[in-house]
Amino acid sequence: MCKDEIRVWFCSPDVGFVQAVTRALGPGFLIEHSDELILPQGSKLEGWADVVLLDLRAASSDGSLNPGLRLLETINRVNLPPPVIAILAGDEHTLTLKVVENGAYDVLASPPDMVELRLILRRAYKYCQTTRELQQLRSQDRLAGRLHELIGSSECMQQVFALAQKVAPCDVTLLITGETGTGKELLARAIHRMSARAAHPFVAFSCANLPETLIEDELFGHEKGAFTGALMARRGRLEMADRGTLFLDEVGDLGLGLQPKLLRVLQERTFERLGGNTPIAVNLRLLCATNQNLEEMGQSGKFREDLYYRLNVVQLHMPPLRERRDDIPFLAHHFLHRFAQQFGKKSKRFCRLAMQALEEYVWPGNVRELENVVQRAVVLAEGPSIEVWHLPSTFRKGFEQTPLAHSYEGEVREFKRRLILRTLRECSWRKTDTARRLGMARNYLHRLINQLDIRSDAEEGLTELPVEPGPPFDRVM
Repeated sequence: MCKDEIRVWFCSPDVGFVQAVTRALGPGFLIEHSDELILPQGSKLEGWADVVLLDLRAASSDGSLNPGLRLLETINRVNLPPPVIAILAGDEHTLTLKVVENGAYDVLASPPDMVELRLILRRAYKYCQTTRELQQLRSQDRLAGRLHELIGSSECMQQVFALAQKVAPCDVTLLITGETGTGKELLARAIHRMSARAAHPFVAFSCANLPETLIEDELFGHEKGAFTGALMARRGRLEMADRGTLFLDEVGDLGLGLQPKLLRVLQERTFERLGGNTPIAVNLRLLCATNQNLEEMGQSGKFREDLYYRLNVVQLHMPPLRERRDDIPFLAHHFLHRFAQQFGKKSKRFCRLAMQALEEYVWPGNVRELENVVQRAVVLAEGPSIEVWHLPSTFRKGFEQTPLAHSYEGEVREFKRRLILRTLRECSWRKTDTARRLGMARNYLHRLINQLDIRSDAEEGLTELPVEPGPPFDRVM
């Protein structure tokens, strides 16, 4: 027996039939009867009904003469529709198929067995509750700037989240583009978890900097004796991903000899292991990622154009971190709390200058670099606050505390210096582009560079910050 009363909206023109079913169901069900087979305008059906019981006993065999079928279609067009249980006059195969095609949760023949009806109503109620809770959690994630393990409240990331949620239920091939370290695999995992294949494997494989023979063996597997050392048969990643999702990272590095074989898998859904000639059927969804321009590679003959068109059914682009600076504080605090807990540290916050240094950095390594920088800072910090000196030297430049910095003139000078330095780095030290972006004359920019003693990284003996060793970037972005 359900702890709560199940609210049932019983739609039937036969009042006597409704009363008989209500008495037979007994306690635990709150029945609201409607003798009109129409949905009231402006009604919030999901707010006052857990299950709909629909009387279709008067329906014709083809379903064309019954307003109940039109009501069924209307119910399933509302937001979060409650499950509908239809009652038919008898065992009519054609009408049953018609009702199921229009979205009915279950179908019963009249007169319904009361034990069976109670079980179906309770099962439908649990289904309804689970669906509504899942929708609520997804809404909370969107409001919190999250999509599973992805974090991003900026407009460009919200656009990515919206498109991912739209295409995830559709079983199509996706191409995810973006620079290294932007979180392309995390996006692929999120799409898998929102798809109908979520209960089946997610298999990831990177094609970067691997010999073609090794990639072929990893993807297709081999039979016993296929080559020297093949002492037993081995399944490849394609077989491991059967009924699930295969994620190929850096697909642009796939050799020209293997590209036709991957194209055949997409077209025929079959392949053979190395050393074998028996076709193996596979049912999988392919998600690919690359930091290269496959369209240009296709035009230059480095990537098959027909394969590119098969992979690029829907394309999602992960923006670099420098284009979503509003997300830097959220990401930095997330990594801070995670590493503080992991290492048993007291770090709880960033000082103002440390956060300002993170926000103004160019981030060539994107989110992966931010993760490693925060990890380094947590390891070095002893107190509750992350200070500027806990960051690498590239970040500390221009942010050291000096007596002049506490004055109004000093603050303005330091602000100008950091703004110009950051813009110069973003423009690869092209002064004409920098002046255009800042909206000033090139000669004036030269005077400011001299006045503020701004020097290039090469002149200072600085190089881009390397990506420091750390845990794999496979959990959160």
